Amino acid sequence: MPMDKHYLGHRKRLKARLAENSQGLADYEVMELLLGYALPRRDTKQLAKEMLTRFGSLRGIYYARPNELEGVPGMSSSVIVLLDVWREFWGRVQEGAVQERHVFSHPRTVADFAIARLGHELTEQFWVALVDNKNRLVQWRQVSRGTVDQTPVYPREILRMVLHHQASGLILVHNHPGGDPKPSIQDQELTRKMQRAAQEMDIRVLDHIIVTESDYFSFQAQGLL
Repeated sequence: MPMDKHYLGHRKRLKARLAENSQGLADYEVMELLLGYALPRRDTKQLAKEMLTRFGSLRGIYYARPNELEGVPGMSSSVIVLLDVWREFWGRVQEGAVQERHVFSHPRTVADFAIARLGHELTEQFWVALVDNKNRLVQWRQVSRGTVDQTPVYPREILRMVLHHQASGLILVHNHPGGDPKPSIQDQELTRKMQRAAQEMDIRVLDHIIVTESDYFSFQAQGLL
């Protein structure tokens, strides 16, 4: 018996509507089209609706953990890979936008692309943004990654990185997978330790930003630097 491929015509019509008026599509239809690239030979409408029901929104799907996605009926490993690529793509878009801005003028600028890059991670990651004497981005680098609630950070390694790239300042960045961006005692101690070490080398510590999936904490904005 030939396979029913009615969804191909439906998908074609969705693409035509997307080209004509993208904002006219419902969230599940946007998700349906996206899933079609991971599951080209399957009707993806039901899976799209199931994902939205389970995670509440497209944003919820974006930040869903792999183990959460695996529990959705009809889920495929190719969909999980697609979402990983989607997050990587968006992270790079945000980083590129920051580089084009040239100058860091507000903590939100760094926080936005840090959220895109780190907000959904299950374990802590520590990154550093290196800047020149006009606060223009020189490098955006991962320093270390650790467990759910901590990651090892060594100020001497960060300072070595600053000198290697001939930067004059830095912004410390890390994520809190637990969802609360407020700094721990260890975060505060590390910041003070980094400040002392940097001052001896005439290097500026501009900020320490902690991000979650949707929020951030700035040491500079809160008067802690």
